[in-house]
Amino acid sequence: MPTDQTLGSAGAEPAAQPIPRLAIPELDRCIQCGFCLPHCPTYRILGMETESPRGRIHLIEAVAQGRIPIDARFEEHMYVCLGCRACETVCPSGVKFGTIIEAARAEIGPTGSPAARRLTRLALRHLMPFPGRLRLGAALLRLYQRSRVGTLARALHLVPRRLAEMEALLPPVPDRFFAPPQEVFPAIGPRRARVGLLSGCVMSLLFADLNEATIRVLRRNGCEVVVPRGQTCCAALNLHNGEREGARDMARRNIDAFLGAGVDAIVINAAGCGSASKEYDALLRDDPDYAEKAARYSRLCRDVTEFLMERDLAGPLGEVRARVTYQDPCHLVHGQGIRRQPRDLLRRIPGLELVEMEGSDRCCGSAGIYNLIQPAYSRQILEEKMAAVKQTGADLVVAPNPGCMLQIASGIRAFGLGTHVRHLIDLLDQAYAAGERPGGARDPA
Repeated sequence: MPTDQTLGSAGAEPAAQPIPRLAIPELDRCIQCGFCLPHCPTYRILGMETESPRGRIHLIEAVAQGRIPIDARFEEHMYVCLGCRACETVCPSGVKFGTIIEAARAEIGPTGSPAARRLTRLALRHLMPFPGRLRLGAALLRLYQRSRVGTLARALHLVPRRLAEMEALLPPVPDRFFAPPQEVFPAIGPRRARVGLLSGCVMSLLFADLNEATIRVLRRNGCEVVVPRGQTCCAALNLHNGEREGARDMARRNIDAFLGAGVDAIVINAAGCGSASKEYDALLRDDPDYAEKAARYSRLCRDVTEFLMERDLAGPLGEVRARVTYQDPCHLVHGQGIRRQPRDLLRRIPGLELVEMEGSDRCCGSAGIYNLIQPAYSRQILEEKMAAVKQTGADLVVAPNPGCMLQIASGIRAFGLGTHVRHLIDLLDQAYAAGERPGGARDPA
């Protein structure tokens, strides 16, 4: 275990002061057993105690008690962590490490150079909470991607290397975004539930077709679907990057929008958004005006696979002929404990062959914006994931989370694999469409 000597500060570094608000209840649950170590991606890469959940908890306790300061070394240890929560799945004491690491990052703020910090804060505070601004930014990015300016800048090597690496992770921005003309979509057949759809920021901008497919699948399963216009980003990226106050404001907006809609459940098709939304109760537990409403909101939240498997999946489903492997998004399998439901849904689709991937519940290296702020470690983790994908011989990798889809797609391009990435809900939507056609079979595009 680290000691005060190995963790403490020396020389002219500022004196440490206790931070009582960082002494959160979750810290007390860790029994220092070390079961988490072999499951932690950064510990597996670096082999250092300070890059393990146990070591980071020890560091955070030391900062909370005023034994060490928040300095550059502490910041590095907190941000080398992916926040994948694999440690939570194996922890015998039920430590919620995600809550702990986010509390520590809230004391640090965004990481990086002074310019990077300012840019990240600007985006988190003045872009992420505003859907209209996000759409404008995405439209400008689309213009850049399609213009000769971008092509010429890349050809002449005028784009800095790090910026070019970031750009390579992005898919082409689509022609349209998810901005439905109506708030309520009626159920097909007898109404069994009234549900809200959290449309998300990345999902609305880059995967509008998946939000539309989610609505179709829910309607086919007897759901009246409400897409409240007052909703905003779920605040997951803010929480991962130490912007806690902005995250609380965004959570309050979503709580008001969805509780005001009178829904039976809040359905979410992005694992990171679902994990963040289910933890609004912890985020707002000290807010006297919102603590109870946040707890009610979190209880209503369901991942779309979880929601569909809680009910009898409606039919008929037609064939979708493909060999698929499944990547467990970290914030679905570890953050929400959802492992069986997506696989059960895939097995319901006729013609689909599911091949398990080795280490399917290991992080792909996306982890929010980890692949942007820690590209070297992210690439190392992605290489391991691509080797596992290749071994399956699958036509498709199913990964129901936008960050995972973008990361794995970039890996497929980089390593030249002959496979594609799909969201599970897209395959279900295809199966329903195939079930309505004569012959009822479809090969995925």
